[in-house]
Amino acid sequence: MDENGSPQPSSLADTRTRQTAVRVSDDALLDAARTCVLAVGVRRTTLAEIARTAKVSRMTLYRRFPDVNSVLSALMTREFGGLLRRASVEGETASTARERLVVSAVAAISVLSADELFRTLLDLDPELVLPYIVKRLGATQQYAEQVILALVRAGHLDGSIRRAPVEAQARSVLLVVQSFAFSLRPATADVDETALLTELSHVLDAALRP
Repeated sequence: MDENGSPQPSSLADTRTRQTAVRVSDDALLDAARTCVLAVGVRRTTLAEIARTAKVSRMTLYRRFPDVNSVLSALMTREFGGLLRRASVEGETASTARERLVVSAVAAISVLSADELFRTLLDLDPELVLPYIVKRLGATQQYAEQVILALVRAGHLDGSIRRAPVEAQARSVLLVVQSFAFSLRPATADVDETALLTELSHVLDAALRP
């Protein structure tokens, strides 16, 4: 009891809560967030619903993520960063850095456009994408740009990419690739997707070739 006679939380209950927080991985919480977003979209996803889906208390979720935006940001970084890493593997066997960059960029567009979470975001909450086009680069864009930067530098060294300011080249490639990623579905309503991505390969290759 406290000085007013009200019962205080027991140390045992607090210990159990901490143990639950330790046992539940961040990935399990992000998996639950993904399930919620796929069901109702980003704007309608709440911390309470994520906690229910993960079968944890809201306090357990609060200890990891202070608000719903932080959960969703971590989810998007994990999901889209993972897709970009998968796409990078596609270009590993190419003989030059330019070829690796082109193949990886086209693969990234393919995997993003086919991803259920990415499609849900564009279908249900497209306005949430706008800030990452007109205001700032998000964590996933920054990660993608770092991959592009490394390949551009490698291309300068092996002679497969024309010499120019590295940051400008990488940013230009990023802008082209993200425009295709965001617009591929409507763009392929009346144009064959394979043909369009083949043209993108030619555009990138021609822009980077010495």
